[in-house]
Amino acid sequence: MLPILLFVSAFAVINCEPETVRDNFDYFSYGSNDDLLKNLDLHLPKDEIVLRPQEVKDWPQQSLNVGQITAVSINSLGQPVIFHRAERVWDESTFNESNVYQNLDKGPIIEDTILVLDPNTGSVLHSWGAYAFYMPHGLTVDHHDNVWVTDVAKHQVFKYIPNNHKYPSLTIGEAFTAGYPYRRRVLLCMPTSVAVATTGEIFVADGYCNNQILKFNAAGTLLLAIPSYSDTLTLNLPHSVTLLEHLDIVCVADRENMRIVCPKAGLKSYIKILEPAMVIQDPTLGRVFAVTSHGDTIYAVNGPTAQNIAVRGFTVNAVYGNILDTWEPSTGFTNPHSLAVTRNGSHLYVTEIGPNKIWKFELTDVYDKK
Repeated sequence: MLPILLFVSAFAVINCEPETVRDNFDYFSYGSNDDLLKNLDLHLPKDEIVLRPQEVKDWPQQSLNVGQITAVSINSLGQPVIFHRAERVWDESTFNESNVYQNLDKGPIIEDTILVLDPNTGSVLHSWGAYAFYMPHGLTVDHHDNVWVTDVAKHQVFKYIPNNHKYPSLTIGEAFTAGYPYRRRVLLCMPTSVAVATTGEIFVADGYCNNQILKFNAAGTLLLAIPSYSDTLTLNLPHSVTLLEHLDIVCVADRENMRIVCPKAGLKSYIKILEPAMVIQDPTLGRVFAVTSHGDTIYAVNGPTAQNIAVRGFTVNAVYGNILDTWEPSTGFTNPHSLAVTRNGSHLYVTEIGPNKIWKFELTDVYDKK
């Protein structure tokens, strides 16, 4: 039996940037608009079927009256599940230089922060999560409809089973304690996202400070970290993760490196986990905020980066690492933060944190099949 290796990265004390929309003039320049936005080579194979997200108009049919929608995922019934911050906003005073949350006196958010929506109308079917979270960030619904959430203020990951939304069945990290995993004590620092394999392994993007992906077994025991000490790969704010189990890779929105990185997940072989990661990088990508996947396709959204880099969605081939298509709603994106694709690959949802809204897209064949 091969030994299971445990790697941890050094804990970096940084002053994390708040998740607010920055003015474009604050961003650095990457060249002319013509160079980046008009000359994008999509490398589209002629025989490849590409499903393009087409905006579903007038959805949701009524205003949701929510705060910043930081995450969306899809349950087994095809219903989008969103995580929002209500009146909470992450600004320059939310954390100190040691990544300690500064607003404990406000208590937890008193409103329901997790909403299950009707996929047809966008209306709220039911909700929960009041008095539980301080600064919501990531949410994932796994194959068994367990709900996994991350709270960057508490530096924790929580798992909730379908019939008990009051108490988590698993907690990773210690409340309001920023740190890094060391031996048997697992501390996190502003974890951003979770992906869960059908075999139960848990991948946590850890996150704003530690710049690593942590892999746990189903019981929450730490197995390894990506990258390892010996790896040449470096991450700079892994903001979102998605698993492509058939390819045995976990793809990461490496936000501040402005790329998508797909190291081996080690679900099929611990030997192959040492292979170099696939890196998807293009001048038009900008700061990649979120990734999701279906089959061999990765869908991604970026956020405000530079005046000459459009905020939009990307369709990427996960096998070859090439951008197949770009897309956006008719009025454009402003500050997208997460996205999720339905399990049957028919629809895509994108959420924003300013304006606080959710978009629905239908995935349609871009070719006319006559």
